[in-house]
Amino acid sequence: MDAARPSENRPISTRCCVVGGGPAGMMLGYLLGRAGVDTIVLEKHADFFRDFRGDTVHPSTLQVMDELGLIDDFLKVPHDKLQKLDNCYGRTRLRVADISRTGVKYPFIAFMPQWDFLNFLRDKGRRFPSLKVMMSTEATGLIHDGDRVAGVRARDANGAIEIRAELTVACDGRHSIIRPSAGLKIEEIGAPMDVLWFRAGKSAETESVLARVEAGKMIVTLDRGTYWQCAYAITKGQYDAVRAKGLESFRSDVVSLAPILKPGIADVKSWDDIKLLTVAVNRLKRWTRPGLLCIGDAAHAMSPVGGVGVNIAVQDAVATANILAARLASGGTVSEDDLAAVQRRREFPMRMTQAMQVFVQNSMIRAALKPGSGPLKPPLVARIINAVPWLQGLTAKFIAVGVRPEHVHSPEA
Repeated sequence: MDAARPSENRPISTRCCVVGGGPAGMMLGYLLGRAGVDTIVLEKHADFFRDFRGDTVHPSTLQVMDELGLIDDFLKVPHDKLQKLDNCYGRTRLRVADISRTGVKYPFIAFMPQWDFLNFLRDKGRRFPSLKVMMSTEATGLIHDGDRVAGVRARDANGAIEIRAELTVACDGRHSIIRPSAGLKIEEIGAPMDVLWFRAGKSAETESVLARVEAGKMIVTLDRGTYWQCAYAITKGQYDAVRAKGLESFRSDVVSLAPILKPGIADVKSWDDIKLLTVAVNRLKRWTRPGLLCIGDAAHAMSPVGGVGVNIAVQDAVATANILAARLASGGTVSEDDLAAVQRRREFPMRMTQAMQVFVQNSMIRAALKPGSGPLKPPLVARIINAVPWLQGLTAKFIAVGVRPEHVHSPEA
C-alpha cells in the first residue's frame, strides 16, 4: 500500500489522486482501493502524528466501520467512550444530550487519537493492491489539460513528481493548496471565538461534565483516561491579550473555571504547551472543476462545536465513493455532472450542520464570552433540553449521527 519513492520528475499515472491523508482522504482511499480503483493518496507528513486534531469518532462513523467489516478490530484500538453530555452554567449542571436515547447500533462517541484512526485505515488498506499511500509527499499544484484538471504536481525527498489522474480529490484541509490553485471561491461565515488547546494531567477523580461556562469564560474538558484534553474558548483575535496577562493568570483562570484540573494544570509549563486553533466556518460555493472534487475541510471548514469535523469528512468520503467508485473502476470518464452529484448529496447536511454550529456560537458561546458580573443564567434552550429527556436524544442524534448519514454502497472488488 505504501508506494516506493519515485525518481526525480518521474511521471505516474493513476485513476484517482487523493491529496491529503486526513479522515476524508484516508477513508476515500480505503473505499476506492476496496473497489479496485487505482488510487494514490498523498500525505505531506512522514506520519499522522499531530496533536490536538479531531479525536471524536461518532456513531455514524462507527456504523460505516461496521458496514466495512472493520468494527471488531477497530474497537480493539484503545479509546474512551462518551455517552451523556452535561454542561455546567455557573453552579447549574444540565444534561444537553444523551446518545443512549438515539437508538443507534453504537450509542457512544469513541475518543481515539486521530493518528490511531488514520493508521488503522492505512494498515487495513494494505491488502488492496490498487491503493498506494505516499507519505512525505506534498502536492504543490495542479496539472491542467485545457480546462480540465489532469492531475497533481508533487514533491518528495527525491524531487518533483507528476501524477496524472482521471480524477483529483482535494482532501487537504482548511488550508488547502489545491483549492486556490483551482480558482475556487470560498464563502466565510465566521466564528466569534478561537480555542486554546492543552492537556492537563488527570488524577483518579473524574466527572462527565463536557463544558463549563461562567460569565466571560468557557472551557470544554474531555476525559482521555490518563489526562484531560482541554479547549479554552477566547474571544476571536484575543490570543495576544490572553498571553500578555501571563501564563500564571491563564492557569488560574482555568482552575477557577474547572477546579478538577487543579492537580494537573502544572503540566502546562509554558505557552508551547498551548496550541491556538483559529476557528473558521466557511464553505465553497462550488466544490468542483472538470477533473477535480473538493471534500472534507477543503470544501467546508467546520466549527469545533459538537466535534463533528471527522464525522462530516468521513461521510463526504463515503458519499464520494458511493457515487464515483463504480465509474472509476470501470475505466469510464468522470463527468462534471458526476462530480456535482457529490456536492448535491453532501451540501444539505453540511449546511444544516454549519447552521447548528452558528446558532450555538451566536446564541450561547458569544454570550458566554461576553464579560459580565454576577452569576451566569443558563440559556433557556439548555434548560428546556435538560427538563425534557426525549429532547436529549434529539440533540444527541443531531451531533452523533448527523443529518442524512451515509451508508456504504460502493462496490468491493
